[in-house]
Amino acid sequence: MEKIFILNIVLFVSTLTNISTDTYSLTVKANSLENSEGSVIFALYNKDGSIPDEKFRDYYIKEVVKIESRNAEFTFNNLPVGRYAIAILHDENNNGKLDKKFMFLLPNEGIGFSNYDDFGLTNRPNFKKASFNVNKDTVIAVKIIYK
Repeated sequence: MEKIFILNIVLFVSTLTNISTDTYSLTVKANSLENSEGSVIFALYNKDGSIPDEKFRDYYIKEVVKIESRNAEFTFNNLPVGRYAIAILHDENNNGKLDKKFMFLLPNEGIGFSNYDDFGLTNRPNFKKASFNVNKDTVIAVKIIYK
């Protein structure tokens, strides 16, 4: 009886350990860019209030990727289960920031957010709308918008 009790405790602790250490990959694709100039910044966010983040300061993980044939993609590995949002900048001049035009209101470079096909002054991106669950290996495509 004592052996069964100890075995059950070991199995229970093992189950808890496996749940807390599971990690997954998230592959993000930015396809059909306007051109192959510059690079693409992929930023992953994991907390409310973190996007929009025009200066890329509040990200969880950020990676700069080269463009190949007007496409770019990056895989974030070892992500714990959770809610995440993606912001992407087609940084055509490689200055690491979002350049703007028209009285500094509109982006001068392509940008995109997870779960957004378009955005503007009345449909601004935020973490709640852009976020999604990662609880398995996942692949998403983010539309890059040029204004």
